[in-house]
Amino acid sequence: MSGNDNFCPRVRLNLWLETDEGMLFGLGRAQLLEKIEELGSLNKAAKELGMSYRAAWGRLKNTEEVLGDSLVLKTRGRGGCSLTPLGERVLEEYRQWTKEVENFAVMTARKSFPWRIASFEEDEERRMKE
Repeated sequence: MSGNDNFCPRVRLNLWLETDEGMLFGLGRAQLLEKIEELGSLNKAAKELGMSYRAAWGRLKNTEEVLGDSLVLKTRGRGGCSLTPLGERVLEEYRQWTKEVENFAVMTARKSFPWRIASFEEDEERRMKE
């Protein structure tokens, strides 16, 4: 075991939903929807995430085709968009689901391992204080 008192592994998870056709929804699509919500533009969201507009649009379209409904609605004007009620719901449900799964994973890791285990959020807070 580590003799370092600051030794504190953190739990990291990457959760997604997929179908036989491939990726349905996961962290990348959640981040894309968050940025669209924040910036009001798919193009700006894609740029901020370091991806091309075409890649971002393709991922959204793939998910929308599988769902049979839209996550994003184009707004009047130059390239603006916003989340549909379904987009807002899927994003919020994904956030809640990942939080619940992470809390469970942290709890079981703390029971299983002899170290102090942190959630990703706890570790981020600790780093901000340093």
